[in-house]
Amino acid sequence: MSQLSACGARLPRTGRAAPTILLLAGLALLGGCASHSIEVGSVPDDYRTRHPITVGESEETLDIPIVSSESRLPSASRDRVSHFATRFQRSGSAAIRVLVPSGSENAGAAELASRDVIKALRREGIRQDRILIQPYRAGGLAGPAPIRLSFATLKAKTEPCGRWPEDLGDTSENKEYFNFGCASQQNLAAQIADPRDLLEPRGLGEIDAERRTTMLGDYRKGAITSSDRPSSEIDYSW
Repeated sequence: MSQLSACGARLPRTGRAAPTILLLAGLALLGGCASHSIEVGSVPDDYRTRHPITVGESEETLDIPIVSSESRLPSASRDRVSHFATRFQRSGSAAIRVLVPSGSENAGAAELASRDVIKALRREGIRQDRILIQPYRAGGLAGPAPIRLSFATLKAKTEPCGRWPEDLGDTSENKEYFNFGCASQQNLAAQIADPRDLLEPRGLGEIDAERRTTMLGDYRKGAITSSDRPSSEIDYSW
C-alpha cells in the first residue's frame, strides 16, 4: 500500500524496508518542496534609491567680461566679485584662482581690471596667499575675453532627469515610473548649503553658559522662559 507525502507525491510501499530508507525519501521530497520559494519585495520602488543624492568635487566659476576701453572694474562686476568671495569662504576651499586673459585684444584692460578684482577679494577678508593669479591663452576668442574666478568645492547633485527606460503607460505592477521624484531630489540637493552635512554630522557648538544660567533661574522662579512675541505678528482674534 502506498502513502502520500506532504507535497502530494506518492511514496513507494515500504514492506519490510528499513525505516531509514523511508526517512531519507521523505526528507528528499520535502527538500524539493522547499526549493520553490518566491521572494517578494526584492526590487526597491523608492525614488531616493533610483535618484540618490551624491557628493562630489565640482568647480565654481565666475566670468567677468572686460572690454578694451575699460581700465577699472565696473561697480556691478565688483558686487559680483564680492558675492563670489562670500561663496568661496563658505565653501571651505583652500584657494581661489584669478585667470587673466593673455594674447587677446582686451589683455591690457583685463590686466588693469584684475587688480581691482584682487582688491575686492581682499576687502572680503581673503588673504593674499589664498589668491592664485594665472594667465590663460585667449587669442582668437570671439568677444571680450573675461577674467575668470574659480575654486574647487564639494557639491551635492543627482543624475540628470528625464530618463524614460520603460513605457509610462505600463502600470500593471502599480509602481512609480522611473523619472518620478528626480526633480524633487535635484531641488533638495541644490538647497544644501554644505554638502559635508550629508557625509557626517557636525560637532556640537559651544554652549552659551550665561544664557543657560538665566533660563534656569527663570525656570526655578516660575517665570516665563519663552521668547517675546514679535510686534509684527498677526493676530486673527477680531
